[in-house]
Amino acid sequence: MRGYLSQRRLRGATWSATFLASTMLTGAGAAYAADQAAAPAAAAPSNQIQEVVVTAQKREENIQKVPMSIQALDTKKLTQLNVTEFNDYVKYMPSVAFQSDGPNSAQVYMRGVSSGDNGNHSGPLPTVGTYLDEMPITTIGGTLDVHIYDIARVEVLPGPQGTLYGASSEAGTMRIITNKPSTSGFSASYDAQVNQVDHGGTGYTFEGYVNVPVNDKVAVRLVAFDQHDAGYINNVLGTRTFATSGDTINNAGFVKKAFNDVDNFGGRAALKWDINDNWSVEPTLIGQDTRANGVFAYEPAYGYLNVERFQPDTDHDKWGAATLAINGKLGRFSLVYAGSYFVRRQDTKTDYTDYSIFYDQQYHSGAYWVDSNGNPLASPQQEIVGTDKFTKESHELRISSPSTDRFRIIGGFFEQRQTHWILQDYQINGLAASSSVTGWPGTIWLTDQMRVDRDIAGFGEASFDITPQLTATFGLRGYQYRNSLEGFFGYGIGYSSHTGEARCFDFIHYRGDPCVNLNKTVSGSGETHKLNLTYKINSDDLVYATYSTGFRPGGVNRNANFGAYTPDTLDNYEIGWKTSLFDRTVRFNGAIYYEKWNGFQYSFLGPNSLTIIENGPNANIYGIETSIDWRATDHLTLSFNGAYNDAKTAGVLCAVFAEVPCAAADVSAPKGQRLPYTPPFKGNVTARYTFTLADWDAHVQGSLLYNNTNEVGLRTQDVIDYGNIPSYTTADFAFGAEHGSMSAELYVKNAFNTHASLNNFLPCGSTCALSFPGLPTPRYVVPVQPLTVGLRFGQKF
Repeated sequence: MRGYLSQRRLRGATWSATFLASTMLTGAGAAYAADQAAAPAAAAPSNQIQEVVVTAQKREENIQKVPMSIQALDTKKLTQLNVTEFNDYVKYMPSVAFQSDGPNSAQVYMRGVSSGDNGNHSGPLPTVGTYLDEMPITTIGGTLDVHIYDIARVEVLPGPQGTLYGASSEAGTMRIITNKPSTSGFSASYDAQVNQVDHGGTGYTFEGYVNVPVNDKVAVRLVAFDQHDAGYINNVLGTRTFATSGDTINNAGFVKKAFNDVDNFGGRAALKWDINDNWSVEPTLIGQDTRANGVFAYEPAYGYLNVERFQPDTDHDKWGAATLAINGKLGRFSLVYAGSYFVRRQDTKTDYTDYSIFYDQQYHSGAYWVDSNGNPLASPQQEIVGTDKFTKESHELRISSPSTDRFRIIGGFFEQRQTHWILQDYQINGLAASSSVTGWPGTIWLTDQMRVDRDIAGFGEASFDITPQLTATFGLRGYQYRNSLEGFFGYGIGYSSHTGEARCFDFIHYRGDPCVNLNKTVSGSGETHKLNLTYKINSDDLVYATYSTGFRPGGVNRNANFGAYTPDTLDNYEIGWKTSLFDRTVRFNGAIYYEKWNGFQYSFLGPNSLTIIENGPNANIYGIETSIDWRATDHLTLSFNGAYNDAKTAGVLCAVFAEVPCAAADVSAPKGQRLPYTPPFKGNVTARYTFTLADWDAHVQGSLLYNNTNEVGLRTQDVIDYGNIPSYTTADFAFGAEHGSMSAELYVKNAFNTHASLNNFLPCGSTCALSFPGLPTPRYVVPVQPLTVGLRFGQKF
């Protein structure tokens, strides 16, 4: 009865908030948060769209003056949209798509440039680069879910950014810019919020910052947060029966409601020292610790938000970074050095019972999973105990001439070395030593590998004002890369005579492993380039045309039967516009583009569910993206952001080992197959209305967000096995007010409790898609978080 009354109170509060927000003109914001450290924007009358300053071209510029497509959320907008994490801001970025199965695991795509790669250790590098300030934080393991607080901007730069950003920026770049220490005066703020998730638990967040000028030359900025995200996935009672032994197991000891809760805490410490009028130094330390339980997907076979898991699922992901930025002047030229060192460690436990059950059913594997007496184990459940450790060291030195020069340049050098050590221990309790990997009792399969990716580059862009209205820009980046993969993977010699230890060629003990059966290196070099023509119609309007290219290095396959995969490239042809109309009360920006993705890399599960990477055919992408902001009155602001992408293969995708061109029987995907995780249309509409309530400055807001249907797989069979992601619309609302230094807000996310899907996956590939008597397919669906009602209070000093 108490749970029922709690649900009644929750639904009552939700619909009251929704009704209040729906009865007035709605907007897209929360209480205004002052940003003393962000770059100052030019003052504008209250009825004009406010200016946004970005650093997309490594300079501070008004977004309307930059001849490229940019989607940016500044401090004010991030607060208005209640953004605290990756899922919050990416839904407002129409050019961005992603796949994810939990925190810190998102693979990001832009403009439909996606083959569905899932961030496998030995897979292709990402096509989208992610930066925290000047530090590249792109990792194979997934995009870091940086906590969004005291952030100046989130910038999305669609299209190849190979000239200025290079590494993993073939399809675009995403940048998170922090607020910097300021010597202009003391400031501080804190925010606290509590929220309730429908069908789930209660969450909370505490966050704050303080900016302290030590003197007129030195300032310190400290940021800290502590966040608890409520769970909403239920582990329900279930049983499984092993085909070989006939033994039935249950998960009674692991049944729990809302078991996917997350605890996340971290902080940032930054120092700014103005050595003199020309030179400054900015060292920063930042770190984050995330502890997640359960899984973030449900199994439709057992009902909405329900799963059946038989062993613990945990993920402890922590990372830290140290950065150093030096800014100075050499005569008329500006000089910047940006260096960083990043380390990330992820310790996981994953229930692999689904794999055990289905492989036993299909291949009678249970007969070979034996105890020390040679008898088949009654309950050979598998569990994966994993450790991933990433490091990344980067250095960039660049010089630029004054932006007011008729002929201006920016150029420099970049160097990066990133590593990924992966340990995945597939354990079966009671497995005989003779069937285990040597030296690893109970381990049926072991992956213990070190991946090292190195690249160096020289880059430059030059712009020349042919006339006061017409500017030409040319950019070039030359690079070299060298990527290696070394270690051990596979079964023990007593279990398999042709994989794992049977493939060893160097019998040294590699970190305790029996031997080395993998040691491959690829290297290469090349260049990317860019040509842009910009015509300034007047001080508020411009049009541009751009031809740019992107590149992604090749790599190695672990499986000895497959050679290295080669680089893929992207050619981008784009026409865009930036306009401010009706006395700057309307801002209308957009771009139309065609992209040709040449020989794209794609991955799939091969023998023993081992990831294989090959080069596919070309793909063609036709698209348009646009944004409209309208300050309709002094109190009402409306905005629309949308992107349409028609992304399809330009030729057939042939089956493994088939000759190209291939016969009809060997076609894995036909010409014209839609690229995965590519909604034809993604968009959002936001409105915000401000008014006076007593002596408080109040607002009411609302956002509608739409995501079109898209496929999960690239190959025809994958599309059948995995299913697609249906289109969906969600709505967010908020009502809040400010008075002096205080602010308060009631917000509702996913207000109508839309049962939408972000991703689908199968735990053991095509084997799990097979139909066996009494075994429902373990298809997992990652849902949009259910209806969430929250209350936030903040204060500035």
